[in-house]
Amino acid sequence: MKLANLLKVAAVALLAVGCNSAPQLETMKFTNNLTAEEIAAGKFTPEVMWKMGRVGSQTLSPNGEQVAFTITYYNMSTNKGTTSIYLTSPQGGKVVKLVKGSSPSWSGDGSKLYYVATDGQVWSIRPDGSHKEQVTDVEGLESYGVAPAGNALFYTKKVHVVDINSSDVYADADKSKARIYDDLMVRHWDYWDEGDYSHIFVAELGNGVVKEGKDIMEGQPWDAPLAPYFDAEEVAWNHAGTALAYTCKHLTGAEYAISTDSDIFIYDLATATTRNICKEWGEMPGYDKYPVWSPNDKMIALRSMRRAGNESDKERLFVWNSEDGSMRDLTANFDYNASNLVWEGNETIYFVAPITATHQICRVGVNGGDVEVLTSGDHDINSFTKAGATIVAHMNTIMKAAELYSVDADGALQQITFVNQQIYDNIPMGKCEKRWVKTTDGKQMLVWVILPPNFDESQKYPTLLYCQGGPQSVVSQFWSYRWNFQLMASEGYIVVAPNRRGLPSFGQEWLDQISGDYSGQNIRDYLSAIDSVSAEPWSDENRLGAVGASYGGYSVYYLAGHHEGRFKALISHCGIYNFESMYGHTEEMWFVNNDYGGAYWDEKNRTAQRSYRNSPHKAAAAWDTPILIFTGLKDYRIPYTQSLEAFTAAKLQGVPAKLVAFENEAHQVFKPQNSLVWNREFFGWLNKYLK
Repeated sequence: MKLANLLKVAAVALLAVGCNSAPQLETMKFTNNLTAEEIAAGKFTPEVMWKMGRVGSQTLSPNGEQVAFTITYYNMSTNKGTTSIYLTSPQGGKVVKLVKGSSPSWSGDGSKLYYVATDGQVWSIRPDGSHKEQVTDVEGLESYGVAPAGNALFYTKKVHVVDINSSDVYADADKSKARIYDDLMVRHWDYWDEGDYSHIFVAELGNGVVKEGKDIMEGQPWDAPLAPYFDAEEVAWNHAGTALAYTCKHLTGAEYAISTDSDIFIYDLATATTRNICKEWGEMPGYDKYPVWSPNDKMIALRSMRRAGNESDKERLFVWNSEDGSMRDLTANFDYNASNLVWEGNETIYFVAPITATHQICRVGVNGGDVEVLTSGDHDINSFTKAGATIVAHMNTIMKAAELYSVDADGALQQITFVNQQIYDNIPMGKCEKRWVKTTDGKQMLVWVILPPNFDESQKYPTLLYCQGGPQSVVSQFWSYRWNFQLMASEGYIVVAPNRRGLPSFGQEWLDQISGDYSGQNIRDYLSAIDSVSAEPWSDENRLGAVGASYGGYSVYYLAGHHEGRFKALISHCGIYNFESMYGHTEEMWFVNNDYGGAYWDEKNRTAQRSYRNSPHKAAAAWDTPILIFTGLKDYRIPYTQSLEAFTAAKLQGVPAKLVAFENEAHQVFKPQNSLVWNREFFGWLNKYLK
């Protein structure tokens, strides 16, 4: 044997010993490396925010004795983040760093954790840090799931199905750069359709590294999980590892563009057959997503919307019974959405619901009955994991970023991680107050008011109206790294965040009101909120601003022509400016059909025609307020052309305006250095005109 080969054998042997011996796991003492200057200043800034550890997904071991969770830290100079997996007890205490990676999941027996390593492949590791082993070697792997029985694995990856690029259509034109379409959905959110679709592959475990699985959707021109989020939680193994339930939408082109009709499919490994349990049961024309098998594998819990073409319909908790094919709505008498479905035995399902601008854990029996709300308080429980009687929740408030909390049988919460405590110990946060404001139609509206740190009621503060996007996304106790209320408060602004008409957690009637009435009651709700707060002696009514993104950006454009002199500065991020051009520019046609009422050329459609008559661009001649406009050049949801139209209208009329267009961002700003630029421009604009 040659020397080189001997060295290779020795290296492999040493690697095997190193992988299978238990390393000394590092006990974590979380510090966020604040500089002396930052501590002395005591101010929450964008630079400080980007030093925060971001607690991500969490999962309890089957015996409920350990919780694995991720933390992501960002490096501003490299413009990248690093995610690692940590372990702690559900009762809190010592936290150890296990390995760099993401998407942790326990094996069914709890003997090891699976995760996605920095090489993009699935690996496994024991909770003591030993026996680190590669599980997959699949090019383009995007997500995965291991069957609880440990016998099988699914993974997802993009597969080329349809030739759209001209170089694929014409073999002799390999240098041509064209895309050829004969139907809609030519692009989606932030990418152009090039004929590639996310497919699910299944493979056996236990026969070495998985290099290739079976494509259970071979040749099919649709995505599973669904575009544009490709959420692996839309795919679920049964406990026996014999069947896979997944979400898919068997539509293409214009049919896809106008419909939200996704269904739950079950793939049987033994027979290689697929069935659609939603269409078998009957008419289910809306979104049906997120299947979760019961422990006995006889039932599937899922989230279902009743109305076709309405992406913000009530998410009902349904249970499908395999023995008779029936579907049962467990939340028919509960006027809130259900998400994060978790079984307790075969009799009870726990879930998260938005209730009065908060998110709480609830539970209901599979035989129906009243829903019990387990937790309470002004907080957002974003998700939770459960093993036996042990529950660990991922929770945040407007005043504190996400941490992990234990939840006892009575719903009491106890914080168990303190990843960002150093920041809270050195930098004060603004107080969040709850206020109920009477609307113009006599309703009561919940408004969050965030005050600057060290608030002095004898002073007068500039005040911002925050306009929520969605349009049907709740203004809850959320913590955002993009639109952060604490950054605004720390800069010396009072923030007014109303739960205007069209937002969840106040019942479906409150939520539905906005559809077909963008320029109506919800705009009056905005003005009721800002007028209520600006009347306080500590709010300076002569220094008011309005800010928002997406639908919130539309709101700012609309208010620009209808605010009656209230505002002295405006900021719109990726907002809708011109309804007619938006209808032709966007891709998910169900959205504009539902929210505008229909197409602009349908002159007999009174709802649609009212919407188009009240498009923000119709009142551009009344614009007189300085406006800052952000957009992303990869945004195809509300295309950047909307921002260009608005910027042009402002500049040609002599209105002070600035356009900030991010070349490598879409509908949101995610990259660290882009975020710094965004915040500096954001506060630079506000400070110029409100201070």
